[in-house]
Amino acid sequence: MADRSLRGMRLGAQSLQTEEGVIFSARSNHIYRCQSCERETTMTFAADAEVPELWECRHCGAEAVLLVDSKPVVVDRGDVKIPRSHWDMLLERRSRDELEELLEERLSYLRARRGQQKSA
Repeated sequence: MADRSLRGMRLGAQSLQTEEGVIFSARSNHIYRCQSCERETTMTFAADAEVPELWECRHCGAEAVLLVDSKPVVVDRGDVKIPRSHWDMLLERRSRDELEELLEERLSYLRARRGQQKSA
C-alpha cells in the first residue's frame, strides 16, 4: 500500500489549462493625469469598453482626468446632485423660528422631567 501513495500537485501552484485556442479581446491603453500630483497612469481597457473620464490616482488618491491627444478631457459635472444634509431637509419643512420654538419646548420638557427624577 505504501508504494501506491497518491501523488498530486499543490493547490493553486500551477494551472493545467493552456492558452491554446484562446482568442484575447482587443485592448486599448488610456492615460490619466492626476490634477494634484501631476503623475500619469496608464490603464488598459477592452477596445469596445466605455472609458471613464475620471479615474482615481494610484499615487495620491485624487481624481485623474483622461488625456486625449495629450490634452485633458473636459468633465461635465452638470448632472451631479449636491448631497443634502439632514439640516437642509429640515429647513425645507420648517422655518428657523419654528425650530427655535420646538427646541425651547423640548428643552423645557427635559428640564422638568430631570427635576422630577431628582426629587423622587
